[in-house]
Amino acid sequence: MSLLPVNSTKDIPEQYRNTPIGLLLEYHNLDREFDDYQNACLLVGMCMDNRKHLHMPDNFSFIIRTGGANLRYSEFKVSFAIAVGGVRHIALIGHNHCGMVNLISRKDQFINGLVESSGWDRRQAEDHFEHFAPMFEIGNEVDFILSETKRLRLRYPKIKIAPMMYLVEDNKLYLVEEK
Repeated sequence: MSLLPVNSTKDIPEQYRNTPIGLLLEYHNLDREFDDYQNACLLVGMCMDNRKHLHMPDNFSFIIRTGGANLRYSEFKVSFAIAVGGVRHIALIGHNHCGMVNLISRKDQFINGLVESSGWDRRQAEDHFEHFAPMFEIGNEVDFILSETKRLRLRYPKIKIAPMMYLVEDNKLYLVEEK
């Protein structure tokens, strides 16, 4: 898998040009001047990680932030944005160095953090981790974004969905090349 940089409008693939997906790339990567929006025209699904911030106008997009950009447990919100909000485009944005990758390596930190910070007992924290970690583990960030894009396309066949990655080193969006 390779990441496709967007350093000019020519780098935006034809299928995304003149769409909310292309506009997001222009706003964020190319500093396009903001247009005024009264209603959202895009749904952004992205990770809850605090290192990421998108540069885009107010009212341009609904945003669902969840660990690893995993929308499996947010489908009602996706459906709401489509059915009630009227969006027809989704940008699914993963990022490198994601905390939802290799969750098992953070098991002790997770459990100790809950015990020390929240007042949970150790058994309760262990059970919580064991129950939920498999649901939220994403494996490789790029592979997960591609599989989640495929899953959402099957679920919402009329919606245009673009897989993207956000690199925390340069704060830029990249399209994920699909084979």
